[in-house]
Amino acid sequence: MRADATFEVVRFTPGALDVEPVIATALPVGVATMLKHYRGQITGRSVTIFTSAFDQSSGVGTYVAMESFEGSIDGRTGTFNFVHSASTSGSDRAAQFFRIVPSSGTGELAGISGSGGMLIDADDVHRLWIDFEIAATEPGER
Repeated sequence: MRADATFEVVRFTPGALDVEPVIATALPVGVATMLKHYRGQITGRSVTIFTSAFDQSSGVGTYVAMESFEGSIDGRTGTFNFVHSASTSGSDRAAQFFRIVPSSGTGELAGISGSGGMLIDADDVHRLWIDFEIAATEPGER
């Protein structure tokens, strides 16, 4: 099944890499935490750990993010984790990856698995879609 949503980043909090010695590369590496709100067939919120090697001036880089989601998908409530990443050369989005973390679902989302994607459209609307299945964990569960 597929579920679609829009989302907004409610909070973006940059962090520090507390590792010595620092390794300098051509693209600065950063970490941050984020709070996102989702609306649509996917409703709820997520807390995200976001890491990147990115140049703000050119828009070139790669990110990797781990999200913990709480809410509902297609009317089923619970929690689960998902991971996603992508690269950009400044005007594109390539090498995208999106996967629900196995065995991370709770509540009516226990047994959830699947993949999906994210994009930011020309009007700066952030979109998410998830192609998912939910395996029944007990007889009679949906």
